[in-house]
Amino acid sequence: MQALFIGQTYIDITMLADAMPQGDDKAVANDFAVSFGGNAVTAAFACAKLGFAPDLLTSLADDWLGRMFLDMAAKYQIPVHGRKVRHSSLSFILPRGGKRAILRARDDNYLHPFPVLNTGGCRALHLDGHQGDAAIHYARHFRAQGVLTSLDGGGLRANTSELLEHIDVAIVAERLGEQMGLDDTGMLAFLKARRCRIGGITQGERGLLWYDERGDVTRMPALAVPPEKIIDTSGAGDVFHGAYISSYLARPAARWSEHFEFARTASAFKIQHLGNEAGLPGPADIAVTQDLCAPMAKSPP
Repeated sequence: MQALFIGQTYIDITMLADAMPQGDDKAVANDFAVSFGGNAVTAAFACAKLGFAPDLLTSLADDWLGRMFLDMAAKYQIPVHGRKVRHSSLSFILPRGGKRAILRARDDNYLHPFPVLNTGGCRALHLDGHQGDAAIHYARHFRAQGVLTSLDGGGLRANTSELLEHIDVAIVAERLGEQMGLDDTGMLAFLKARRCRIGGITQGERGLLWYDERGDVTRMPALAVPPEKIIDTSGAGDVFHGAYISSYLARPAARWSEHFEFARTASAFKIQHLGNEAGLPGPADIAVTQDLCAPMAKSPP
């Protein structure tokens, strides 16, 4: 086991459409994609595509969608430790104009306790807050062992504050600050108070506002992807997380600014493709995207 990712499995159905039908109307999408989904799940696939296939502890139903997901994971050589639920979860995603609307159907009623895994040799843990009991257990365990712990803080959960006390790298969405009534400065201060060594806020086209190992706050601008090439922004943050974990596994002594620059390029690749699987970059895609997309003009923190 090189790394462990813990999350919630979705099957994502992403459709490009000019309009959403209402009532008894019908419409035909211009294009569509079906792939794996879920924050930490997509991050795990991104990490695998970049050369480091992590173990994945995630929800799993014994239905045809669950079996399809296992086929997807096997393609990327990702060992899946399934936590049983009755039904697979679905996301319907409608990207448009650089935004995306999402409708989810989720079963997170786990039928069994989380499995206790042999984590010998593991060098990183990545969480998205799902499976709160498992997240707390493994975050506490790995933090005590000196193993890197990472959190995708996409939204406020019941255990967010407690979980952050065991996190080294916390990269959160703007939505978390909104839910907590905190501005950017307050959010970063909150992460520092929880002893997160690295903390940041992903802000879409404005890039990443973050503090480094010394606590210095800076803004890393997004790469300037031409608007006409932006197809689907869904999953870009998940790819970002998976990419910085893969960069850390490849170069653990590198600065976090380097890991985030690598991850920024991975996200720029993702938004130019429809669906999560098509948007996973390989190492060669990182190099090409870096050459084609320059950083946007830097704005103040």
